[in-house]
Amino acid sequence: MAQKGNNFKDRLPEKALLVVYSYHHRNTEKVANVIAKVLDAQIKTPQQVCPEELRDYDLVGFGSGIYDEKHDISLLDLADRLPPAAGGKSFLFSTNGAPASLFDERMSRDQLAKNHRLLKEKLQAKGYVIVGEFSCPGLNTNRFLKHIGGLNKGRPNGEDLKRAEEFARGLKA
Repeated sequence: MAQKGNNFKDRLPEKALLVVYSYHHRNTEKVANVIAKVLDAQIKTPQQVCPEELRDYDLVGFGSGIYDEKHDISLLDLADRLPPAAGGKSFLFSTNGAPASLFDERMSRDQLAKNHRLLKEKLQAKGYVIVGEFSCPGLNTNRFLKHIGGLNKGRPNGEDLKRAEEFARGLKA
């Protein structure tokens, strides 16, 4: 589910960065690579980022898988350490292990809001303006699911990545 932000139609970001934590099946990394290509952005992990360096970027994306209805703790910890960023532009993205069949328009919007809430609040408290949010299904082999080959096999798929590309293009519009 992509939600286009507002007030970002004035110019193409000169310098963009994606801060991404993706480890299990590299679901979020796949999405990040598509977004980074469109935005001509660097990709770093939260551990590679010095909080003060984010001031050097016109647009910063924060993404990870969703764990217990929130982004990875490494992104949440980074958000806590960020200096004030009056008006700094950012966006959020994620992959989610919920059943892909539940990713209809309403559920996606509601679930995206719930899953992104904590990181969004932390960034807004630091002065960041959230210009967009994106989420799609990702392969989930947690707990008992590993015994049946997982949930959302093959996700994110080509359609998910195309939606990620459209989302990124919308950030440039």
